[in-house]
Amino acid sequence: MNPDYLDFEQPIADLEVKINELRLVGADNKLNISEEIVKLQDKSQKLTQKIFSSLTPWQVSLLARHPLRPYTEDFIQHIFTDFDELHGDRYFADDQALIGGVAKLDDIPVMIIGHQKGRSTNEKVKRNFGMPKPEGYRKARRLMLLAERYKMPVLTFIDTPGAYPGIDSEARGINEAIAENLAVMSRLKTPIIATVTGEGNSGGAIAIGVCDHLNMLQYSTYFVISPEGCATILWKSSDHKADAAKAMGVTSERLEDIGVVDSTIEEPLGGAHRDIKLMSARIKGKLIEQIQQFSNMDMDALLQRRYKRLMSHGSSH
Repeated sequence: MNPDYLDFEQPIADLEVKINELRLVGADNKLNISEEIVKLQDKSQKLTQKIFSSLTPWQVSLLARHPLRPYTEDFIQHIFTDFDELHGDRYFADDQALIGGVAKLDDIPVMIIGHQKGRSTNEKVKRNFGMPKPEGYRKARRLMLLAERYKMPVLTFIDTPGAYPGIDSEARGINEAIAENLAVMSRLKTPIIATVTGEGNSGGAIAIGVCDHLNMLQYSTYFVISPEGCATILWKSSDHKADAAKAMGVTSERLEDIGVVDSTIEEPLGGAHRDIKLMSARIKGKLIEQIQQFSNMDMDALLQRRYKRLMSHGSSH
């Protein structure tokens, strides 16, 4: 089993193994087997298209957590220039599960704020598996207010299992930190564009998710509780996680239908991790277009629009 492929992708992984084996055979024996390789590549392409044309909500949830999925730092590297990371909440500490700083999107100065997971074991511990504590959200709030002062659009990237629920997090006021962020973002006098890039879970996601426009990548998810958590509550067993994912409507397609999400950004075939440069280019194009739209609006009109957008959730569905 190839760990770079999820369970439902293993038939694709098997074909890729055959393709690589043929390449090695051809290189060792100077045989011309390019036609055979092309046939297998075409078969792999068609198989991938078939599998990804009918993904279940649970399979999308797995893709949103894919170990190779690009994180905020990856998008910063491919989309922005002149990134200058800013640290600390000026109260307690610097939370590395949530990063932020000033950068340029083409020639537009912007403030970037996003969750950051880790890949290696050491980095996962350092980043607390992408689960911020109160100081992370207080850092985010500080950067938002700084962006407002200098009239920079705020761009957030959401990808977290949730805010950290540990005793130390509770002791330092995680609920207050999230609530304060919601209040500040609702009245922040600068455009806010949020993009869900992986899993957007619970208050940990919404704490940087109040915005004028919400994007979701095609295979990302956005929910109040994980499918496993929902299944444990309703069915008393996490074995029903696939049923829970379907019932909750965690995918961008469903959330766009009910008006929670404003737009879905299509991913490369097989997911964002298959072609980070292409995925980044698509996000960049959308962000530039949306910044231009909201930067030209009167600020009072923008705040009124933001309020109406928030109040509309759940009103007609």
